[in-house]
Amino acid sequence: MKYGEEEIKKAHLEVWKNHYPQNDYEINIEFPEFTCKCPRSGYPDFATIRIKYIPDQFVVELKSLKLWLNQYRDRYISHEDAINEIYNTLKDTLKPRRLEVIGDFTPRGNVKTIIRISM
Repeated sequence: MKYGEEEIKKAHLEVWKNHYPQNDYEINIEFPEFTCKCPRSGYPDFATIRIKYIPDQFVVELKSLKLWLNQYRDRYISHEDAINEIYNTLKDTLKPRRLEVIGDFTPRGNVKTIIRISM
């Protein structure tokens, strides 16, 4: 196993203390190289994941987010399940004031899917 694969395998989300919880500021993160596998065919699915949130006490550490999202690359998971899992994990871990996760999947078989979840 290569060192990058080891880093991805053991990845978990890390949070940092928000030093400005009194401010309602928005954080936008874009992850344009998300991949997972279709649970039916095994074909790869590609997406851009967009995360927008207003932090409360915590912010996500970006390298840990990148490595954690890369754990999906070998998983057989539907678009909907992947985005719901990402959303729920971020919501439970960060406890933000506001959160939106969008999965903008590349068309496959002439079908484009965009999944948006927000609170």
